[in-house]
Amino acid sequence: MKKVFLLFIGLGLFATSCVSNPEGEKVEATDEQNAAELNGAEYQLNVGESSLIWTGRKVSATHHGTVQFKSGKIHVENNAISAGNFVADMTSIVNEDLTGDMNAKIVGHLKSPDFFSVDEFPESSFEITSVKATDNAKQVVISGNLKIKDISKNITFNADLVEFTDSKVQFKADFNIERADWGITYAGMADDLIAKEINYKVNVVAYK
Repeated sequence: MKKVFLLFIGLGLFATSCVSNPEGEKVEATDEQNAAELNGAEYQLNVGESSLIWTGRKVSATHHGTVQFKSGKIHVENNAISAGNFVADMTSIVNEDLTGDMNAKIVGHLKSPDFFSVDEFPESSFEITSVKATDNAKQVVISGNLKIKDISKNITFNADLVEFTDSKVQFKADFNIERADWGITYAGMADDLIAKEINYKVNVVAYK
């Protein structure tokens, strides 16, 4: 009887320590690549219309919020996105599902060395290394160097072209990264572990 009881206790602890990743397609992190040349027409990022939404998950809760873009540009050549780069202001991290002291606590923790070390690394960036067309005229495959905490890794994700005109380019993407690839290894509490992946929903709006 005692063995059965201990088995149930063990299974209960296992269940409370398991955590699923946020919804989203995981991208693979590979070595940094050379950035695409900035040829063609230049479109400036509109930081007010663009957005970067993050989602993280632990056993007991799912949290989400935003990070503000600081600057960016897209280059268009031969009627296609050819290059670009973007900078995010990591000091602008916001949580949108908590209030009061709990909100301040999670934002402070995200800015700490356990996560993004914002005092030491106030910016993150992404520079396009290649853009490939697909069978869908409204979708492209973008590869680029994502730099977080001064660690740069190349990732590839699908992007949906929302608008593509002579004056405006807008695309959206939705993907997960494995945070340990960028030195974010804090595991969480033993009974409330944090998921290994972070989800990013990106909306880029740029004008010529």
